Amino acid sequence: MTATLRIVLAQLNLCVGDIEGNLAKHIQAAQRARDTFSADMIVFPELSLTGYPPEDLLLREAFIQETRKALQAFISEVKDIYCLVGHPLATKKGLYNACSLIYNNKVIAEYAKQHLPNYGVFDEDRYFIADHQSCVVPVKNIPVGIIICEDAWSPAPIKQAAANGARLILVPNASPFETDKHEERVKILKARAEESHLPILYVNNVGGQDELVFDGGSMMVNEKGDVCKFAGFFKETLLPVDIAINATQIKSDTIVIPATLERTYQALVVGLRDYIDKNCIPGVLVGASGGIDSALTLTIAVDALGKDRVRGIMMPSRYTADISTLDAVDLIQRLGIQSETISIEPSFKAFLDSLSLSFKGKSADVTEENIQARCRGVILMSLSNKSGWLVLTTGNRSELAVGYCTLYGDMAGGFAVLKDVPKTLVYQLAHYRNQLSAVIPERTLNRAPTAELAANQKDEDSLPPYSVLDKILECYLNHGQSVDDIIAQGFDPEVVRKVVNLVLKSEYKRKQAAIGTHINHKSFGKDWRYPLTNRFKG
Repeated sequence: MTATLRIVLAQLNLCVGDIEGNLAKHIQAAQRARDTFSADMIVFPELSLTGYPPEDLLLREAFIQETRKALQAFISEVKDIYCLVGHPLATKKGLYNACSLIYNNKVIAEYAKQHLPNYGVFDEDRYFIADHQSCVVPVKNIPVGIIICEDAWSPAPIKQAAANGARLILVPNASPFETDKHEERVKILKARAEESHLPILYVNNVGGQDELVFDGGSMMVNEKGDVCKFAGFFKETLLPVDIAINATQIKSDTIVIPATLERTYQALVVGLRDYIDKNCIPGVLVGASGGIDSALTLTIAVDALGKDRVRGIMMPSRYTADISTLDAVDLIQRLGIQSETISIEPSFKAFLDSLSLSFKGKSADVTEENIQARCRGVILMSLSNKSGWLVLTTGNRSELAVGYCTLYGDMAGGFAVLKDVPKTLVYQLAHYRNQLSAVIPERTLNRAPTAELAANQKDEDSLPPYSVLDKILECYLNHGQSVDDIIAQGFDPEVVRKVVNLVLKSEYKRKQAAIGTHINHKSFGKDWRYPLTNRFKG
């Protein structure tokens, strides 16, 4: 005899700390799943009531109490549908990362996460204690096993649930985007399904939260490990899934997965949009230089917020080439945004005049270049103060890694859209975006990168070609390879040592950099925690 369940996966964009707003989304989604989809059950993401990650809010008793009240309000409000809700659970033993299965005003089961991730961007050991109890509960006479996120990355929790009679596994998640994360998830879920011979329902949240961005990708994997249902990326949706236990075959949808480049661009758009909107910021300001980084930043900003909430600020100097101004104007016109031109020449000259006695007898060097960048930073931050709009910095990961940026200059701002985007990927993303509509001028794409802080300046005057630099940084930063390991791959020893030395010397800048969307598995910020005072050079 075939037993069936209709389960809705609630792929929602939840906001950390907005317990009232998150509760309203839960109630609305549950009622819609019940009334529109005739669902037997709805599954919400990990820590769905609080949003993820709540971080040190979990250390505040008032936060835990408010979450508990919201859970009780949900229990009282929703009937006639099983609901799996994520929340912190305070006990005498400690705080658990938990979820509760609720039906007709009662909690019929609770499950606490067994494996607490404490690597990369995760530090759940700081807040939670782990449990090691299986949870298998009947839903319409079908034994359903429940685990949470990281539990799926280890074979034991699902094996434990299967041994206790589970015929189906539910996995609420809060799994951040990385460029290859979807493929990793599918690989893991396929392995767990094949090991247990059980179908798995995986639900993830979507949206930006500070550096993190969640891509969704909720799915159903059958007992053979095939992805049968898929909710898509970067969109809120309720995905109904019909589960037939003992059926000979589960019908699969035709599933098309966007290419990595498209997903990465979407992640940057959503990460920026949610940071601005969730913090109630009216708009953004971007220094428009005519270069590729500012062009891509402006384009992402318009895609995220709309042209009326983005303003380009051109700040030419004595070293700004005419083609830079022309390309910046061209981009601004193509995007349809408002702009303003403020020359830095008067302020730059004023600084040089003020410092002339102090600089007497000393030749010009990087100091004068940094003064120009800081003039631009002061202008942008002044406009930000007056308007309430946030400054977006335009530096990329490659520059930040080696310190090719000016503290309190081009690093001044509130959000760094390209902070985790290597320079070579900047070009790839710009070409991808131009395939959708040609907004970035062709000359901007083809012109040699330059900071234009000195006459005839090119980035490669100070750095190796970005194609080489990014490969060395990938080896050193992402894979933790030593200088000798990198040299052994055929890179010029002098270049490798120079790059690694620049990375080590620039840590103080990165500690003061604006946050930006995490897309890489070793991003600066939560993923990179090196001491400033550090004499290790290996």
